[in-house]
Order: sequence, then C-alpha cells, then structure tokens
Amino acid sequence: MPGIGPKSAQRIAYWILNSDWETAMRLSDAIVGVKDTVHFCPRCFNYAQGELCDICASRRRDESKICVVAEPRDVSAIERTAAYAGLYHVLGGVISPLDGVGPDDLRVAELLARLADEPVAEVVLATNPNIEGETTAAYLARLIKPLGIEVTRLASGLPVGGDLEFADEVTLGRSIEQRRTL
Repeated sequence: MPGIGPKSAQRIAYWILNSDWETAMRLSDAIVGVKDTVHFCPRCFNYAQGELCDICASRRRDESKICVVAEPRDVSAIERTAAYAGLYHVLGGVISPLDGVGPDDLRVAELLARLADEPVAEVVLATNPNIEGETTAAYLARLIKPLGIEVTRLASGLPVGGDLEFADEVTLGRSIEQRRTL
C-alpha cells in the first residue's frame, strides 16, 4: 500500500492476525463498503458518495472559481486551510513524459468543457511546485488564457517558521520574486 513501509505493514499484519474474527470482518466490510459507495464526482472528479461530491453539491461555494489540482488528496489539503471557497477540478495526475503521462491522459478536456459551460472567472492552478507540476500548470495556462479567464498560480516560497539559511535557492528565489507589499 502506498505510504506504508515494511515495518508499518508488518505491524498492521500482526494487528489483523491478533484481532478477533469480528474485528477482521468489520475491517473487510469497511473496505468493500468504500469500494461500493465511493466514486469520482462526474463534475470535478473528486471522491463522492452521492451524485456529486459535497463541494460541487454545496450552494455555498463560489462557482466563479475553479482550483485545479492533481489528485483528490490535494482537495483535502486545501480544504483544511479554510482559505478557499470555490470549486475544484481534479486532473488525475500531472504531465510526466518520463512516466508516459501526457495531457491526453489527464482530465484536461473535461476542464475545458467546464470552462465553456460554467460561469468561471478565475482558474487557480494548484499543482505541486516540482517539474511535473510546473509543466502541467504552464500547459494549462496556455490553454486557458485565450478563453479570457484569469489564471492564477499558488504562491510558493518560505514556510512559516522557516529559516532563510536552510531554504534552497529555488524556494528563496521564488520568495524574492513573489514578495508582496506590506
């Protein structure tokens, strides 16, 4: 399982083996239940249990903004900040030629269809600040800007509580370039 190292896997295996039958069955039923009830939202491709995900179904969200992320877990990370109240679009990955992933392997066509059908004024590109994420963001920006929609990118720079001496050159350079007036 991704994110589970050998020691954690061993602890989980021992826990299951030492659990009573009912506990093992509840775990098994829970896994099957997730596979039976959770699917991709047909609008944004986040995880959903109903027809739409909770975010797309909410009337409290700002429908003029779409935040584009690579994976559903990125939606969760942004939602934890409580700083964004718009909608999302999950690409299902990022452009990565070395891994054989091109734009046609992502949900780019679905994003463009949403932009044509929905009253969107801003697209926030929230892919990771690495080579693949930057490539994906640049590609999407080139496609979206001609549509007359504002395209923004998450700022990147120094973490709160970080020390300048420990920052890498790229991060420190971006912090300087993206500085703001106080």
